[in-house]
Amino acid sequence: MLELTRNGAYLKCSAIHVATGREVSAMGPINEPEGLKRIAVAKLKRALAAR
Repeated sequence: MLELTRNGAYLKCSAIHVATGREVSAMGPINEPEGLKRIAVAKLKRALAAR
């Protein structure tokens, strides 16, 4: 699950693995939401692989 939250000129993208509840987030400029989503998903994959 992905969640985008705006904070001024920045977006925070939280990526949550529903089965485990593991959550990571990434922040970036508001004009790059798709890139931010890719970064958050990549961080989540790394976090799950490290378990």
